[in-house]
Amino acid sequence: MTVLNFIRAFIYGVIQGITEWLPISSTGHLILANEIPFFKLDGISQDFFNMFIVVIQLASILAVILIYFNKLNPFSKHGLKKDTMQMWFKVIIGVIPAAIAGFLLDDFISGYINDNPFVIAAALIVYGVLFIVIENRKRQPKINSIDSLTYKTALLIGVFQVLALIPGTSRSGSTILGAIILGTSRTVAAEFSFFLAIPVMFGASFLKLVKYGFAFTQPELFVLIVGFLTSFAVSYFAIKFLVSYIKKHDFKAFGYYRIVLGIVVILYFWLFNA
Repeated sequence: MTVLNFIRAFIYGVIQGITEWLPISSTGHLILANEIPFFKLDGISQDFFNMFIVVIQLASILAVILIYFNKLNPFSKHGLKKDTMQMWFKVIIGVIPAAIAGFLLDDFISGYINDNPFVIAAALIVYGVLFIVIENRKRQPKINSIDSLTYKTALLIGVFQVLALIPGTSRSGSTILGAIILGTSRTVAAEFSFFLAIPVMFGASFLKLVKYGFAFTQPELFVLIVGFLTSFAVSYFAIKFLVSYIKKHDFKAFGYYRIVLGIVVILYFWLFNA
């Protein structure tokens, strides 16, 4: 493994760790980074890269499990925790739409739109505008805890998660936006988005690994390890930051960021790849 590949894998891990939890699209940022010649990993196939960006997302999920272990763990010395089990049932219901859509559309998305920078740019801009519009409504949330979340609302949030199959949308962005539209507080929207990601990303990582196989070359294995560990560490602090940030701020700053980034992407690929 070259030193440059080590640095690039580290950078991808940093990008993933930050952007997975902030509603700005981790997959979009990673795909765009791969379009820039300096960031391209040497000796790595496109199939491996597609698998790599999903597997380092799994590292981000492990950071969620570490931070929220007590809230996610359904077991106690007195038996099963009823509230936690109900929360998990809501998560399972919420992931059904994305699980079905992801299974049916994975090959189509990977083959036709996954690496299209203009699709990513459009998604960045559209959802950036939506964040600003929704936050400007200034409505009081009706749901202030996950315990208050109904199974119907959990399912509807899961439907919004399906939109994240389009690169540039952001899985956390679509679920947070959907949850806020459905009446949750920002904290509930963010936390439920975190929890929905656990089975979704475990399933997506398993599917990609099975499709790619486990016969990694040594350079591929090093790239995967570096990206995975970096993503885990950076995700831990990104989650802490977001939870603290939304207690005092709304999501409009992320909306403006998405719009600016989308415009930059369009200009970059229009000027340099025309």
